[in-house]
Amino acid sequence: MMKLIALLGMVVAPALFAQTCPDKNISYWQAFPAGGESDLSGRHQQAILKKRCPAIDTVIQYKPGAGGGLMWAQMNQLPGDGFNIVGINLPHIVFQPMEGQVQYKTDDVTPVFWFHYTPDALVVAETSPFKTFQDLVKAAKADPGKFSLGGSGLNSANHAAHERFNATFGVKTTYVPFKGTGDMTTSILGGHVDGAMSYTAFAINNKGKVRALAVAMEKRHPLLPDTPTFRELGVDWVDGAYRGIGVPKSTPLEAKKRLSDLWASVNSDPEMKELAAKSGFELINIGLEEMEAFMKEKIKLYTESAKRLNLGK
Repeated sequence: MMKLIALLGMVVAPALFAQTCPDKNISYWQAFPAGGESDLSGRHQQAILKKRCPAIDTVIQYKPGAGGGLMWAQMNQLPGDGFNIVGINLPHIVFQPMEGQVQYKTDDVTPVFWFHYTPDALVVAETSPFKTFQDLVKAAKADPGKFSLGGSGLNSANHAAHERFNATFGVKTTYVPFKGTGDMTTSILGGHVDGAMSYTAFAINNKGKVRALAVAMEKRHPLLPDTPTFRELGVDWVDGAYRGIGVPKSTPLEAKKRLSDLWASVNSDPEMKELAAKSGFELINIGLEEMEAFMKEKIKLYTESAKRLNLGK
């Protein structure tokens, strides 16, 4: 009987999953250059999708620029056929329109699934003279304006975290925006910037090259056991960037639901959980059913945050 049940499971599960698999290749548009966390996320998903939907390919394409704003301004020009998806980020899609230098509004972006969260992390090159968070803060206070911290894009999660760092710890450092994390890495390692306000994923994926000085998590990351949390440093700072997929507004509800369900199944795959853990990504599952409430909460939070930090002023 147990063998029969197992056999039925093997037959039924693929049949059920096939209902959510698309019947054509998916074009997965990335708003940042290759080599960063968004690209790594997409590559992970590409591999799992191929395993689960072997009849189709997920074709990753890049259109970077304006800290993601170029792609997001053009996403509604893509065919709304359910086979075009775009990588999207929070708080970027809230901050950028408030600043006013992009050609889209937050309401122009149509999320269908948020799949993970990457906590903020302050990092320096392994060769940096700053061995601890206190070292960097002390030096920054002694010489205001001298130190530079890189980040991905303007009016992005990294930019907001940088402004928060300056305000919270009473320092004055300069923010240097890059097109994406990939471009930023070369500058950090080459000493062109003194460090970066990035993510735990960046610190983990470049271990041995960079050193994390603090992370914005509730507790220390298991892959960064020597790095204190901001809470340990006396500041209630638990934040970061959310990544998800969006579609053109013209995409039918049925296609949105299929994509949302498909990404939920990808996130539940044991291999995806392992890949995420190794890369410093915290998986979340926000699908269509939870989307309205989630976006309402985040838009309120980030609107208040942007005003408080004077982003874009």
